[in-house]
Amino acid sequence: MAAVTPVSGAGIEALDVVPPKRGMQARRRRRLDAFRTIVFVLAALFFVVPLLTMLRFSLEGTDLGTWSIEAWRQIFTYPGLLDAITISLELAVITCTVTIALLVPTLIWVRLKVQWLSRTVEFLCLLPLTIPAIVLVVGLGPIYKQIRIHINLSALQLFWVYVILALPYAYRALAAGLDAMDVRTLSEAARSLGAGWFTVMWRVIAPNMWQAILNAMLLTVALVLGEFTIASLLLYTNLQTALYDISRATFDAGVLFSTSLAALLLAFLLLLVLSFVGRARGRRRMSR
Repeated sequence: MAAVTPVSGAGIEALDVVPPKRGMQARRRRRLDAFRTIVFVLAALFFVVPLLTMLRFSLEGTDLGTWSIEAWRQIFTYPGLLDAITISLELAVITCTVTIALLVPTLIWVRLKVQWLSRTVEFLCLLPLTIPAIVLVVGLGPIYKQIRIHINLSALQLFWVYVILALPYAYRALAAGLDAMDVRTLSEAARSLGAGWFTVMWRVIAPNMWQAILNAMLLTVALVLGEFTIASLLLYTNLQTALYDISRATFDAGVLFSTSLAALLLAFLLLLVLSFVGRARGRRRMSR
């Protein structure tokens, strides 16, 4: 039954009728909001507490109960660590560039011209998820050995392997961006105005999937900064292998915690920057 509440005003009794369904929906909404808040707080504690613990150990001094930033200074002074960080950042940039340049035109072309190949391309892009890193090293080891014999290159040549590892994650992010838009209508409209296929890809479709491109770049950067197995087995030095060598060569774990936390904070900062850039571009596009 509807709730009837008498309301007197100007000598006339009015009835305020409140449907019971609306009250039930409000209670459900409050319970759902409370559940979301609890889940968010628990997830935040799950991620924040280990980071605070790492920060605490990185600031611990040599004497018991003292604090020091020496571990953070060692990021720039520890032998070979800064070079490893630089190589990992360069690898991240190169891998992102090659991955985006390879996947974006391929996926757009498949979506527009050869839709029947979409399942095959998806299978090939997701295949690295099913292949263990040790198997990739066994297959790529002889290739890198021959490269080392003829050309003495640095660890930057690892970007070929990292592109393969990043394919599944970048593919899913870019495919989601393409699914969110009507690619065929945009391309037909641009072609009817005289645009070539290059213009259609990079000036019509790609700007509309900018958020998906940023997500693919973020996933690729996170993968490169955290990769250890392939670099270690191929005897190259990146950030993770340098941290592993430090852990074996010293009893001072402060530099390990400080460098690891700095890498995590860098990835988080990149996430914020890419999200801000994506929202800013979206607002400018909406304003037009």
